[in-house]
Amino acid sequence: MGDPAGIGPEIIIKTLALEQVYSQCNPLVIGDAAVLEKEAKALNIPVTINAVQSVSEAKFEHGIIDVYDLKNVSLTELQAGVVSAMAGKAAFEAVKKVIELALLDQIDATVTAPLNKESIHKAGHHFSGHTEIYAHYTNTSKYAMLLADENFRVIHVSTHVSLRQACDLCKKDRVLEVISLLNDACLKLGIKKPRIAVAGLNPHAGENGLFGEEEITEIIPAIEQANQEDLTVEGPFPPDTMFVKAVQGKFDGCVAMYHDQGHIPFKLEGFKWDNEKQTMKSVKGVNITLGLPIIRTSVDHGTAFEIAGMGIASADAMMVAIDYAIVMAKHQKK
Repeated sequence: MGDPAGIGPEIIIKTLALEQVYSQCNPLVIGDAAVLEKEAKALNIPVTINAVQSVSEAKFEHGIIDVYDLKNVSLTELQAGVVSAMAGKAAFEAVKKVIELALLDQIDATVTAPLNKESIHKAGHHFSGHTEIYAHYTNTSKYAMLLADENFRVIHVSTHVSLRQACDLCKKDRVLEVISLLNDACLKLGIKKPRIAVAGLNPHAGENGLFGEEEITEIIPAIEQANQEDLTVEGPFPPDTMFVKAVQGKFDGCVAMYHDQGHIPFKLEGFKWDNEKQTMKSVKGVNITLGLPIIRTSVDHGTAFEIAGMGIASADAMMVAIDYAIVMAKHQKK
């Protein structure tokens, strides 16, 4: 369900009100049933909230939203758009429970609504985000974040670290690791021979060592080894031109060296701002954690506290995240 003080409950209600979702999968929300019931009434969406205590109790019928009820939110204390330990605790417990159910094979894939890092920290859970929680509770050491929107896919060598640390983490073994993870993900999405582009770390991809040595000492050796392993990998490219080509379909996936290098072009492509209304009119894009023993997709946006409770949040990304989870689950069952 994500942070109950954010837009997670709203985009879940809006998405699960659509009949098409139920023709593709059996959706089950992990969270607090009372929060979702209140949200459905506020949105004036005619759905029934069915609180359950096990997956087997779910009805999986359009018009009924099944909620694995953790009963961990006080509606009298909950304030939309406000950071709180209670909301952070509820969000964290929902993530932990969905991981547990997936590891027990009671569900085929997991899709996460946004949580607030400050809130989960207030609750005493010191993780950088969903990715790190999933890695911890699945005992996964080699993982990476993949952003996807239609044919535009970006994986990251590093994510939630300082820029100084990101430079230090740009090592051959890690670059090769994320290239391999991206290639595997593309194969699982039905791309038979993925074409992968790798960005440089420095301006102009180092300009043959003029602006930095990492391309020569770390990135190029990783690319060369990947090609020796029969992957199709090119680079390192200056990112300002690489992403332009990727959006137009030249590559099936891109490797970014750090968080903002990959997130900025991705969100520039997928997020649409309405200047007149001063809000996002469309928010597309999926965050997929690669390397895990279970499937995890997520919306690629935050809790949007500034519009929480207003009923104007876009559910586009949640629908796409569910679509990706379905595709990956079907491939995994083959």
